Amino acid sequence: MVARVIAPKMSERLGVSVIVDNRGGAGAIIGTGLAAKATPDGYTLLVCDTAHTIQPVLQKLEYDPIRSFSLIASLVTGDSVLVSPANVPARSIQEFIALAKKKPGQLVAGTAGAGSSGHMALELFRVMAGIELIMAHYKGAGAATIDLLGGTVQISNITIQAALPHIKAGRIKALGVGGMKRSALLPNVPTVSESGLTGYLSTGWRGLMGPSGMPAPITARLTREIRIILTSEEVKTHFANNGMDIDFRDPQQFSVFIAEEIKRWSGVVRKANIRLDARN
Repeated sequence: MVARVIAPKMSERLGVSVIVDNRGGAGAIIGTGLAAKATPDGYTLLVCDTAHTIQPVLQKLEYDPIRSFSLIASLVTGDSVLVSPANVPARSIQEFIALAKKKPGQLVAGTAGAGSSGHMALELFRVMAGIELIMAHYKGAGAATIDLLGGTVQISNITIQAALPHIKAGRIKALGVGGMKRSALLPNVPTVSESGLTGYLSTGWRGLMGPSGMPAPITARLTREIRIILTSEEVKTHFANNGMDIDFRDPQQFSVFIAEEIKRWSGVVRKANIRLDARN
């Protein structure tokens, strides 16, 4: 969604067609790997997300999250929400924790892939709540959501904009928001932190980068254009309506942010003893 908001604005300002090519799967490794290997001429860019700082913590990659890319700018941040299907007898974080403790190791948590932001949010929840969950890793968020709606999965962590239509239709229930404050789109849903797991934080971010070695003038031009695009009231409103806030950082600031995120998720991986070959 973020790419599809930014792309037409970039087309207008750069005078060239900007096409969005979805390459999901494997916790974002597939699309990211392709972008890392692309010709560094400014014509192939990557919209990355939180998984960009998670995967390097979990496994050895063919690319480095910072050195393999020409950083352009961070774009937005947005909260995710822990949700359960209608057939799960829990209406809050505490009720779900109680249910999980009654059925240790029986409830399934669906993720968009091992090492995805949703996976890490669920692992953090599992550790802080002191419960056992079966982690089911799907090939993308779409497949995980299908089983969530069907009741095969008992809990998942998805973006608020993806959850809203299903919440309104009564097919899933919002248990808790991952940010430190309630979302304007779900004002009656408490945060996970205020629901008893004090300090829980799992927010998503999106950023823009290209392959390493892009000429400095091209990177600088793209950074300038992105800054201007993000100041547009139309763009800000569109993101706000989808539970996201503008969060611009220039390349240097973005680099520092990525390093800090890698350090933060490294701590989560250690505490949760996460291994990609493990089910939970």
